Amino acid sequence: MKQIITGIALSFVLSAHAQDATNSCCGVLPSRFGLPAPTAPEGMVWIPGGEFTMGGADHFARPDEKPLHRVRLDGYWISRTPVTNAEFKQFVDATGYITTAEKAPTLEEVMKGAPPGTPPPDESMLVPASMVFRPPGYPVGLDNPLVWWQWKKGACWNAPTGPGSSIKDKMDHPVVHVSWYDAKAYAKWKRMALPTEAQWEYAARGGHEQQPFIWGDEAVTRGPAKINIWEGSFPARNTKKDGHYYTSPVTAFAPNDFGLYDMAGNVWEWVNDWYHADAYSMRARQKVSVNPYGPSGAYDPAEPGVAKRVTRGGSFLCNDSYCSGYRPAARMKTSPDTSLIHTGFRVVWNPPKER
Repeated sequence: MKQIITGIALSFVLSAHAQDATNSCCGVLPSRFGLPAPTAPEGMVWIPGGEFTMGGADHFARPDEKPLHRVRLDGYWISRTPVTNAEFKQFVDATGYITTAEKAPTLEEVMKGAPPGTPPPDESMLVPASMVFRPPGYPVGLDNPLVWWQWKKGACWNAPTGPGSSIKDKMDHPVVHVSWYDAKAYAKWKRMALPTEAQWEYAARGGHEQQPFIWGDEAVTRGPAKINIWEGSFPARNTKKDGHYYTSPVTAFAPNDFGLYDMAGNVWEWVNDWYHADAYSMRARQKVSVNPYGPSGAYDPAEPGVAKRVTRGGSFLCNDSYCSGYRPAARMKTSPDTSLIHTGFRVVWNPPKER
């Protein structure tokens, strides 16, 4: 968030559980007899290890989704839903954690990622704030997203649209206005982690190879509402065919074939990886990439001076006229200190390997 004043403008404009052993002589067996299946952490789904083709090849695919490449993953647990407001509140209540959006950025922090010659923001902008969606109310061109984004003083995870707003009736909605640092702090508190980009995509695909969408190949606009996205003329008019204008409850729509909810639409989700435009090209040099952790550094040719992390899954603002980000292959990127009204996260737990 602390780079949001200049960072978002520039980027947009330029484009656990233990089991009781039986009290007997065989209560604890030597490892050569094998390990029991791990106990399911609450609210998580087991994703069996496997191999898949990562990336996009349909007509929606962007350059950074290519080339297609093979990835092999060990099994892991992943949140059944994005982290909810109720879950994040438990974290804040237990730790006293203060999110990035609740802290005023300093001028030095804001200017750190700005290109040379960028004028400093007015001091009135250096306040605790976050980015909220502001519909223009009339048709506009799609080349300047600043028209529908507003740096809103007081907007944060428990006041999503600014002062006076509340999450009281949205405890089962995904938490938003969380930076990558906030997501990492929550994951650490849970003794878990953010998913890698490969883990996220494999889970989103639900065991299917190269379907354009998590539900198959039917267009998102056909049939009953499948996910929470923008329906209508973006950004001026939302028909709310799916029943929601902003976020929706995390189980409002059908899960994918792994039993995971909101792997498309509702909110973008932070993953662990740095964003690098050529990450897939570098990985494709290997026949099969095993448990890829992502590049060692970030690179976005549109903003080479700003290090960014990857978000996945699309949000309630996605529309085919502007952003088809709800596809399992779609990648988005932003600076890790950024917080927005349509960005949340989920966590993973990787069971320890037998040694």
